[in-house]
Amino acid sequence: MTLPNPLISRSESRLGGEPCFSRTRVPAAALFDHLTSGGRLADFVRDYPDVSSEHAIAVLRLASERVLGDVQRSPQGSN
Repeated sequence: MTLPNPLISRSESRLGGEPCFSRTRVPAAALFDHLTSGGRLADFVRDYPDVSSEHAIAVLRLASERVLGDVQRSPQGSN
């Protein structure tokens, strides 16, 4: 499967500009809300069939790189 580039997109004409999985109307926040409430990735993909597991995993990796990449590059001992 070819993943869309970008993985997440936003348009004022789609859900009022909320960031969504590209090529869908599924808000990216739905994935994070689902997982933080104890849901499983498999259930998310089942509930949102327009989002593949590969696409969801790629978004999670992107978020991780954005958050942890900054932390890993910070000088040791700084907060």
